[in-house]
Amino acid sequence: MSPSSASANAPNERLLRALRRQPVDCTPVWIMRQAGRYLPEYRAVRARAGDFVTLCKTPELACEVTLQPLRRFALDAAILFSDILTIPDAMGLGLSVHEGVGPRFRKPLRTRRDFETLPPLEAATDLAYVMQAIRLIRRELDGNDSVPLIGFSGSPWTLAAYMVEGGGSKDFRRAKGLLHEQPQRAHRLLEKITAAVIGYLSAQIEAGVQAVMVFDTWGGMLCTADYDEFSLRYLNLAVAALKAEPATRAIPIILFTKGGGNWLERIADSGCDAVGLDWTIPLDQARRRIGDRVALQGNLDPMLLYAGDEKIERETRRILQQAGNGGGHIFNLGHGILPDTDPARVANLVDAVHRLSREMKASRAKPASI
Repeated sequence: MSPSSASANAPNERLLRALRRQPVDCTPVWIMRQAGRYLPEYRAVRARAGDFVTLCKTPELACEVTLQPLRRFALDAAILFSDILTIPDAMGLGLSVHEGVGPRFRKPLRTRRDFETLPPLEAATDLAYVMQAIRLIRRELDGNDSVPLIGFSGSPWTLAAYMVEGGGSKDFRRAKGLLHEQPQRAHRLLEKITAAVIGYLSAQIEAGVQAVMVFDTWGGMLCTADYDEFSLRYLNLAVAALKAEPATRAIPIILFTKGGGNWLERIADSGCDAVGLDWTIPLDQARRRIGDRVALQGNLDPMLLYAGDEKIERETRRILQQAGNGGGHIFNLGHGILPDTDPARVANLVDAVHRLSREMKASRAKPASI
């Protein structure tokens, strides 16, 4: 596999060390949606698959697109190629994803019976194709200068929002209405989804992922009281369950609530190992608020990858300076990479993160002149 900044046949553990707030030689970097439409080789594989859902459900193809960005860029992690909506699809809602339309469910939750008959998830069997993909990816990674593999899930609230709404939405009117009009039904649904998320992440860990991330994509659309009751409450339950089991407790957990800057302290109190930040919260401000009890991940605005290399380097330096010298920082975007991003900009970003963070560490290590 090339390129790689690890020595030959030596594992690159920068990400795992940073998640545990241990010293690293330079700041690790990976990119949300790093396997995706901005890469021509990804578009070729997706065309071969025929559609997005088939691509996700074909382990060999999911493995291939997971590995593609690692062949181009010196990234410090791979992230499983899949989708957060695999859970509701496996629970019988019938997922489809169309270009320019986004995700849609054939059978969204509408009636009382829909909610009551929603089946529990048996992740190891209902999502066996995901576990097979993980095993294939780990086998490929372990044969080279390996980087860790990150698994993931959508948050209970985010999954519930899609399941009730029937797809994406600007305001998620149906889903938010459920919280206010039928809170008990909402809680029963969230309890069922939380159990599914715990089982899904546990199965991914058993299959071989070395860190997990929970994407609370729509948590930021809630008011503080609703966020606490309907989102954070269930994130806390999921983290507690994973940390309680010997088979999963050592695996680092990253929580990311997009638009969640108001609640960083409470997210950090969940017991997670790292808090993901979008681009609206300066890293130094987040560190002052959270302290050093968790790692921080983020947080370049994805739009800046449309800027010139000089601007990218300047913003990368600013974020690294904000992160300081205390360790526990993973460089990432503040959300997913945009589809028409130039891959050359990504290569330059990854290089800048490694190069500038090494320079900063060397500068701080120099003794003061007399």
